[in-house]
Amino acid sequence: MTSLRDCDWAAFDRTGPWEVPTEGVAWLDRAAELRTAARREIPVLTVPSRVPPVRRLATVVWVLGGALGPWWWRKRRGRFASQAESRAFLSLRLRRAVERLGSTYIKLGQIISSGEGLFPAELVEEFKRCRDQVPPVPFDTVRAVVEADLGGPLESVFASFDREPLAAASIAQVHLATLPGGEEVVVKVQRPTVSALVRRDLRVMSWLAPHLVGRIKVTALANPPALVELFAETIVEELDFRIEASNMIDVARVLRDLGQDGYVVPRPHPVLVAPRVLVMQRLSGFKFDDVAGMRGAGIDTEAVIRTGMVAFMEGALIHGVFHGDLHGGNLFVLPDGRTALLDFGIVGRLTGPRRMAFLRLMLNATTNNVVGQVEALRDLGALPADTDIAAVIRDLNLDSPVDPTTLSGEELVQEVQRVVKAMLGYGARMPKELMLYVKNLVFLDGAIARLAPDLDLLGEIASISMLFAQRHGERLGRELGIDHTAVEINLDSVKATLGVDVTTDTMTYRDLQRRRELIQRRMREHVGR
Repeated sequence: MTSLRDCDWAAFDRTGPWEVPTEGVAWLDRAAELRTAARREIPVLTVPSRVPPVRRLATVVWVLGGALGPWWWRKRRGRFASQAESRAFLSLRLRRAVERLGSTYIKLGQIISSGEGLFPAELVEEFKRCRDQVPPVPFDTVRAVVEADLGGPLESVFASFDREPLAAASIAQVHLATLPGGEEVVVKVQRPTVSALVRRDLRVMSWLAPHLVGRIKVTALANPPALVELFAETIVEELDFRIEASNMIDVARVLRDLGQDGYVVPRPHPVLVAPRVLVMQRLSGFKFDDVAGMRGAGIDTEAVIRTGMVAFMEGALIHGVFHGDLHGGNLFVLPDGRTALLDFGIVGRLTGPRRMAFLRLMLNATTNNVVGQVEALRDLGALPADTDIAAVIRDLNLDSPVDPTTLSGEELVQEVQRVVKAMLGYGARMPKELMLYVKNLVFLDGAIARLAPDLDLLGEIASISMLFAQRHGERLGRELGIDHTAVEINLDSVKATLGVDVTTDTMTYRDLQRRRELIQRRMREHVGR
């Protein structure tokens, strides 16, 4: 294989099995049309029906009730030796329940699995199995989908095709295969009933969500109908692999434009892409949590993290395009230290006023402008347009944050309840792009814990801010209408987010984790009384 020209405009490997042209690719030419059609479907799927979808609703209630019932019975009779044992038992039963319910609920499990620090550790660990260890569909079913979408017998398209999947997740499973020319590929095949099932489940959720408002404690943390709409926005585009292939191209373009040589995107095949089948270049390397393997191969794991932080933020801020579903199953590290990105079903896209609002949010965070941050959140759609900014700052104590480690367990719980009540009072919601960005930050947080626990977080944030100022300051200043040379970095807002005093100069992830464990222990002790 020789060096390919598509590396000049996309973050592909220098050598590869084929070249992706910029024109004349059927699925790429239709990408914008397909994406628009998917977005138009969201309101249709999320408007509550007058009559409940009884059959599917009954199935969901039966399966989830069967999972929760035994746990509730054992907990009521004191059969668990500890809270941890109770959470582990419940997490196992919930994971088995979502697998029974199918793709939509498995996808919810995947989202939870990316929430380390947000959800109980036992639940996160159990739902990590939903990433790539879901029971696969039989090979005969896979064959039928491939042949229907590619328009010919399996043997006419592939020289070999592994019957056993390499991995199986909510929407699809992947198989290793070889093309007639000897090219090694990965074939992503959609589960045959997933499209209809997801749409049916969204209608169930849309009907059920309004009935949950104010009735179940956990729904006090958010607006259930808005959450259903948010979930629909993230999953509907995943159901057409032509959109995913075009997402691969868009992210690869962005990474190359930014000069991010530390990332590689596998090439999608110019022809072998269909609504339910996606053939792509095969790349291989170390799993993202294989720290020992990477270090044994001489890979600088801190450099891997540093590259990830910069590339992720640059993509969102400069181009408004970023991979929206980072987790351990969606990326691995090549032997040369570069990171390969996989699974582009969910991609964040910030355009027009929302991208400008996001830029202002990040800028104001690094200059300690609290008013500017809240205004930017409003303009992103996280708060209503008529929100009283001063009242939000006052009610949430944003101008004088308290170190949570100085509070007792009871005070911590009361503070969380107070903040949540205030946010709900203002009609706060989570826009899709902001949710994806925060979810990725949570993943990077966990990745730092494994790959670079001694990295100075405050120092890295300051370095990245300086890097952005040097690389993109003039452009961003022009877009925002400000003098970029007059911007002074002030990390007091960042320190407040981490819950540390403004006099703190350095903080490693180990330091941060010790603080979090103290806070979580105090809250658990209070709740468990």
